[in-house]
Amino acid sequence: MVLPEVETVPAWRRAARALAAEGVPADAVLWSVGEATADLFAGGEQAGAPPRTPGYLDQEEGGTSRAARPRLPRAAIDTIESALCHSDPERFARAYRLVLRLSSGAVAWGDRSDRDVRTVLAHAKAVGRDIHKMHAFVRFREVPGGGTRRAFAAWFEPEHPCVERATPFFARRFGDMDWVIATPRVTARFEAGALRFEATRAGMRPPEDATEELWRTYYASIFNPARVMVKAMCAEMPRKYWKNLPEAALIPELVRGAETRVRAMAAAAPAPVAPPRAEKLRAAARALLAEAEPVDAAGRLAREIGACARCGLCGPATQAVPGEGPAHAALMVVGEQPGDREDLAGRPFVGPAGQVLRAEAAQAGLDLGAAWLTNAVKHFKFAPRGKRRIHQRPDAGEVEACRWWLDLERALVRPRLAVALGATAAGALTGRGGDLLRRRGGIEAAPDGTPVLVTVHPSRLLRLPDRARAEEERARFREDLARAARAVA
Repeated sequence: MVLPEVETVPAWRRAARALAAEGVPADAVLWSVGEATADLFAGGEQAGAPPRTPGYLDQEEGGTSRAARPRLPRAAIDTIESALCHSDPERFARAYRLVLRLSSGAVAWGDRSDRDVRTVLAHAKAVGRDIHKMHAFVRFREVPGGGTRRAFAAWFEPEHPCVERATPFFARRFGDMDWVIATPRVTARFEAGALRFEATRAGMRPPEDATEELWRTYYASIFNPARVMVKAMCAEMPRKYWKNLPEAALIPELVRGAETRVRAMAAAAPAPVAPPRAEKLRAAARALLAEAEPVDAAGRLAREIGACARCGLCGPATQAVPGEGPAHAALMVVGEQPGDREDLAGRPFVGPAGQVLRAEAAQAGLDLGAAWLTNAVKHFKFAPRGKRRIHQRPDAGEVEACRWWLDLERALVRPRLAVALGATAAGALTGRGGDLLRRRGGIEAAPDGTPVLVTVHPSRLLRLPDRARAEEERARFREDLARAARAVA
């Protein structure tokens, strides 16, 4: 069966319909692409022809046997016709065989264990990639036009014969101009709003125009030498397309000179200058730290924390929750962040986890009334679930933004010992939040030398489903708090 060079897929569709109507098996047909004969599809739709096979063949033109057998899914039709644009010479025979098998129920569409289905899916995917590359790498050159519309021409060499499937994109995007896209075998021509295809004639490659030099100048100016990744660039712009891209001639020299240009840019860069507001922030911090014994130092700090907008958590939260306690407490207890109750009350450790902390501290002999209670993050981070607000762990950027306030609290209180409740607090105090269970109960040092006792957050004790395990963990938590009490006694 000889198919024409142009409009090959529609021709195959008509031929497959006629052959299936005659009951011709797949292995009895030899498919090729070339010059079509005058009687290529004669007899397939003439009066007196045998009934056509239902299924895929009825999707386009209908028929009385439409309900006689299951029809092919639309996804199967689209995928098969996309795979027909592959360069594999066996694609037509494979597609016809698969249509017959799908129509008869011998195989189900999407069954990747079947070789024909698996190959058609892979070929359709490869054609899709080739079409995507064609959309990206076709370069039009302006040519003299015969009317009021501007005219353009392009030469492209796709890996697969997918021109007819790819060019409707250009018709939609460049509908106000005339253009021609020539490939080695088929040429797409769009004139006066109509798209048609023809066999490519010799000498259809368009000449260069003045805009190509302009495009090369533009490409060289936007080429970033500091972000050169040759493998990634070749993955997005395969070398086989470079011969059709005017800017591709510049790429080797631009890549070779990238390192030299980066060094020159670094040498010419101005010295970093802190923004004006940075000095204002430093001055405010120095003013807070310089007050020797101000009665309202903690109050001033609380007001500053209440106005914080250093990260996005200030938007959804009700209010900031500053620390509280004696201004020169020997012990500072640091949690992760306020919970739902703390967010509404504006005070730390008043929710369920805070109740566990206070109960276990009382049994461990630790007086929390003499301690400074605070959190590493001052706003409540949550996700709404109906009427509830579900706690979400703050990320590293949010913890870092709030470290400013935690450092000011530590400078104000100057505790002899800090207790880190959970990984977030441990990371904020010591710079390392990992391996918490292995580190719990130990005393480490903050960057300024302040001793830090690491333990779990009391909310963990509330989440343990096993009662015996929960009691065991409570006892270990109580021992950690008792050690903190002994350390500051």
